[in-house]
Amino acid sequence: MVNLIEKKRDGVELTSQEIEWIIEQFTQGHIPDYQMSAMAMAILFQGMTHEELGAMTLAMAKSGDQFDLSAIHGIKVDKHSTGGVGDTTTLVLAPLVASVGVPVAKMSGRGLGHTGGTIDKLEAIPGFKVEVSEEEFIHLVNTNHIAIAGQSGNLTPADKKLYALRDVTGTVQSIPLIASSIMSKKIASGADAIVLDVKVGAGAFMKTVEEAEQLAREMVAIGKQVGRQTMAIISNMDQPLGVAVGNANEVIEAIETLKGNGPSDLTELCLVLGSQMVYLASGAKSIAEAREKLEENIRNGKALDVLKTFISSQGGDASIVDDVTKLPQAKWNYDICAKTDGYVTNIVANDIGVAAMMLGAGRATKESEIDLSVGVSVLKKVGDAVKSGDVLAKIHTNRTDNEEVIQKIQNAYTIGDICEALPLIYKVVTE
Repeated sequence: MVNLIEKKRDGVELTSQEIEWIIEQFTQGHIPDYQMSAMAMAILFQGMTHEELGAMTLAMAKSGDQFDLSAIHGIKVDKHSTGGVGDTTTLVLAPLVASVGVPVAKMSGRGLGHTGGTIDKLEAIPGFKVEVSEEEFIHLVNTNHIAIAGQSGNLTPADKKLYALRDVTGTVQSIPLIASSIMSKKIASGADAIVLDVKVGAGAFMKTVEEAEQLAREMVAIGKQVGRQTMAIISNMDQPLGVAVGNANEVIEAIETLKGNGPSDLTELCLVLGSQMVYLASGAKSIAEAREKLEENIRNGKALDVLKTFISSQGGDASIVDDVTKLPQAKWNYDICAKTDGYVTNIVANDIGVAAMMLGAGRATKESEIDLSVGVSVLKKVGDAVKSGDVLAKIHTNRTDNEEVIQKIQNAYTIGDICEALPLIYKVVTE
């Protein structure tokens, strides 16, 4: 291992066999943490070639459970978002894409941070079952074109071990290590095609478009190298996506979006990502044709019907689609109002996320309990004109003391002179 650390430190390319040996020995506990930390730092400074990255990603994918989805008919397509504030896209995308006959077989996780992950959000639906056997999962996708289940505990254990080290050794920011971490989980989950939503901005992990583009290109290159059709978009997270932040809150927003009444930014992002998913799965001859199919299924109600089928097939109460009051509801709602006239020139997305977590919508630690009913509604977005007294945002809370949360949201808004709306999508990356 010392020889390999020195080799990478000096900028010499590691072979596939060397990388496979490192990952296997590290997973089994034969390489100590301090040596793997040194390797991570060497990678941070020297980077990795596409060949090294492909080998590393495959080795991590093979370090634990791998899902064989070959029994599912058609091209299985998965989507991954690098995370943000108010990221409701999976709840909209999965039924929308499934409604045109494309199989969506998705393994999702729980959230650590601002709000719950997709699995937490689905658990806001009474009765919904996130733990399903592999056989049942395959049966559901073949029958309904859709299933979403909780990730196996033994998915990519090498990545879990390596991430824990990166977190305490200043190597989290290494783009090759981020790329291989994300892609190893997608590959182990069994998808044939992968669409990536790389977030950039104040509420995202990547702070500049250049960094986000570099990450997107690395992940697309890995996907293609290991035989997965892969596309990525770079989307804006300088303000929360959509209106809803919180778990039951976001389920309601997803329902409204599938009815055609969703926020314009969330709807547009889902149509862009969904079009790519349908196209990669050969559900349409072009991106434009794929988008037409998705828009038509929102208009004619097919996407909403698939959502109902999906919910009931996994044990949930599908009547919540027609009566959202059956979802968990917070006891109190408070308005946060503008103090001056002008335009919203900035919203610190991260602070809105932290405010939602303070209410109980997310986890500060793995042991934290989530309150599925609480959250924030972001009613005014960047570029909107406001008058003093207009409602900027609402909080949905079960706490009696909300002063700190209200102040945090108030401070997250900047109201100034005329301001243009932010772009939603910066780039599409296909190579």
